[in-house]
Amino acid sequence: MNRIITLDEFIIQRQKDFPFATGELSGLLRDIGLASKIISREVNKAGLADIAGQAGTQENASGEVVQKLDVLADNLLISCLQNSGECCGIASEENDTYVPIEKSLNAKYVVLFDPLDGSSNIDVNVSIGTIFAIYRRISDDGACQLNDFLQDGVEQVAAGYVVYGSSTMLVYTTGKGVNGFTLDPSIGEFCLSHPNIRIPQEGKVYAVNQCAYHKFDAPIREFIDECMDKECTFRYVGSMVADVHRTLIKGGIFMYPATTTAPKGKLRLLYECNPLSFIVEQASGRSTNGTQRILELEATELHQRTPIFMGSPNMVNRVEEFILAANKVMV
Repeated sequence: MNRIITLDEFIIQRQKDFPFATGELSGLLRDIGLASKIISREVNKAGLADIAGQAGTQENASGEVVQKLDVLADNLLISCLQNSGECCGIASEENDTYVPIEKSLNAKYVVLFDPLDGSSNIDVNVSIGTIFAIYRRISDDGACQLNDFLQDGVEQVAAGYVVYGSSTMLVYTTGKGVNGFTLDPSIGEFCLSHPNIRIPQEGKVYAVNQCAYHKFDAPIREFIDECMDKECTFRYVGSMVADVHRTLIKGGIFMYPATTTAPKGKLRLLYECNPLSFIVEQASGRSTNGTQRILELEATELHQRTPIFMGSPNMVNRVEEFILAANKVMV
């Protein structure tokens, strides 16, 4: 029987890989793991407790209707990070602006997160998830500043996601590869189950909101047509975490292009696209907005949106070829 390696053990073993190995980042990752266990417990009993459904008429900073579990997950993550002492500020998709943490103003890291991605799927028991990104602050000691959060994706020191599905799984990277941990509810620990995840270079699965086909630009429609001609498999959950997780493990491409109604895209750069792009690239995949690497996009606002194409390099390259050809014709 192989020895079980828990998330905490693995983080401690890998601490030497961190560029500033003084323990704070290790502590942050463990705190996020703890919050994820609690969220997982609440998600699993959502049908039994009064925590499913919409949180009244409340909307988040992106103008989307907030679910009760959104609020619960957001509060849990904020509470765990405030108590950790390792984080000087947080920014959440659910809040208008960033929040300095008074008790640890001189801490070295800021954390950005989407507390419950795909929350519209809660009521129908479909996989949802949590996404997080960690940056080393760039401001001086004292209260964190907006520019601590508006850093390019390449500056992330760690990123990860938790998918709450048939099992609860945490996947993260610190820039030294990608590893996955499955929650064993019998012992309450995340255990290493998917070491050194590598995405297949080619894929036969495409994930996109195909009902918006008529709203996509012509090169995107042409790429989708080619996927159908090649009899690629269409899979779309509607939770970015779930769709990207499948793409990471099985190969393929996840797409959320610009549309006529959302010309800047829908997904948030800082809370969704940057952290998941960091993971995909560390697993040997690619992530782009169609013309530029996601991790090199300039962040100008907390709730900035972008189109995104990510997954197996050969499929991402192919969609870029369609876009490039269309741009050449326009020139």
